[in-house]
Amino acid sequence: MVKKLGSAARFGARYGKRLKTKILKVEQVQRKKQKCPFCGRKAVKRISTGIWHCTKCEAKFAGRAYKLTE
Repeated sequence: MVKKLGSAARFGARYGKRLKTKILKVEQVQRKKQKCPFCGRKAVKRISTGIWHCTKCEAKFAGRAYKLTE
């Protein structure tokens, strides 16, 4: 079960499989590098909720909570 749920396995037997798989999908998206709206490169990382930082052009800006664009 640990391999299927990845980082959501930290919840153990609590909350149910369906909820844990939803959490896993959100966490995978938020940890991926996003495309920078200023320089266009895939170099933006999430610092905290709604705060993003581009490692290439050093831009720090606000955006959506888990993903920059839909």
